[in-house]
Amino acid sequence: MELSYWEYKTWLSNVDFTVIGSGIVGLNCALYLKEKYPQSKVLVLEKGMLPQGASTKNAGFACFGSISELLFDLKTHTEDEVLDLVQRRWKGIQTLRKLLGDQTIGYEQHGGHELFLRKDGPLYQHCLENMNFLNKLLEPVFGEAPFLENDNVFGFDNIKDGYITHRFEGQLDTGQLMNALLQKCLKQDIRILNNVTVVDVQDLGDEVVIQTKEFSFKTNKVFIATNGFAATLLKTENVKPARAQVLITKPIKNLAINGTFHFDEGYYYFRNIDNRILLGGGRNLDFEKETTSEFGQTEIIQKELERLLSNVILPNNAFEIDYRWSGIMGIGTQKTPIIKQVSNNMYCGVRLGGMGVALGSLIGKELAQLLD
Repeated sequence: MELSYWEYKTWLSNVDFTVIGSGIVGLNCALYLKEKYPQSKVLVLEKGMLPQGASTKNAGFACFGSISELLFDLKTHTEDEVLDLVQRRWKGIQTLRKLLGDQTIGYEQHGGHELFLRKDGPLYQHCLENMNFLNKLLEPVFGEAPFLENDNVFGFDNIKDGYITHRFEGQLDTGQLMNALLQKCLKQDIRILNNVTVVDVQDLGDEVVIQTKEFSFKTNKVFIATNGFAATLLKTENVKPARAQVLITKPIKNLAINGTFHFDEGYYYFRNIDNRILLGGGRNLDFEKETTSEFGQTEIIQKELERLLSNVILPNNAFEIDYRWSGIMGIGTQKTPIIKQVSNNMYCGVRLGGMGVALGSLIGKELAQLLD
C-alpha cells in the first residue's frame, strides 16, 4: 500500500502510544492512557473491519463463574487465587458500568442460573454439597452469599429439578457496549485504524517499529491487547486460542425465559435477547479442533447446539436459527490474566479465559497503568 505524506503525517507520525487490538481491553487501555496523558497521540490498530476476537462476538454475559466452574477451578488454583479471580471479574463489571452507564450498555441483573442435565446427577450433588463453602468464600466479594437453589420455573426439560443461581450475575448488549467504547474513544481524539494486521513488533530501546501487512511506522510505546491472537506477537507467553461457536434463533412469541444460563461446567451457555435464544458452547466436544484462531462452525458442535435447543431449552416451542457465528478467546493453563511489561517499551494484557466482558475494562486499565 502506498501512503501519502498526509496519511503519514496525520495518523502515523509522532505516535506516543499504539494499542494493538480494539476490543474491550484495547479500547479501555487507550482511554486510560488518554486520560492520564491528555496531550499524547494514541493510535489503536485493529485487524478486522470491526473488533475481532470475542469482543463483538460474545454472548453478553456479565458472569463471574458458575458454581461448577469455580469448583473445577479449585482443582488447579488455590482458594485465594479463585477468590481473586472472582473479585477481579466483579470489579471489572463495576468499572465498565461506571465508565459507560447501565442504560448505554443495556445492562440488566437477573441472575445467572446453572442447569444440570439428568445425566449429571453426581455433579449436581457435588455442587449442592459445596454451595455453603463457596458462599462463605465469596461473600466478601459480593457482600452477601451469591449462590442459592431455585426451582425449574422456566420449564426446561431433561434437567434436574433445581437450578443453582448466582444472584449477582447480569447481562448486557455486546453491540451497544462496543459502540459506546468506540464513540468514547473518538470523542477523546483516539485514532482507530481498522483492517490493519500487525505482523511484527520490534523494540529498539528508544522506540518501537511496528510492521503491518501494508506499512510500517514508529511509536514510543506499544500495548498488545489481542487476547486469543496473542501468540502471533507474544510467542513466549502461555496463551492459546479457543474458538467459541454461537447461534441465535429468530424471535419466539411469548418467550418467558429470563436471565443467563450455564450447564456442563460452563461449556454451554444461553440467554434470551430480543425474544430470541442465544446459545453457545460445545468446545469440549472437540478441544483439539476448537483450539484455533480460525473463525467458523463445525457440524458436530452445531448439531449438538440444535439438539439442546430442542430437547432442553425449548422442548415445547418451534424455532428457526437466524444467525451462526464464532469468536476467539484467549486461554491458558491458568485463568489469571497476563498483564506485564514484555520489553522496555512493550506491554501486554491478554489471556482473559473467556471472561472478557467481566474482566476487559479492568485489564485495560491495569495495562495502561503499567506505565506508572
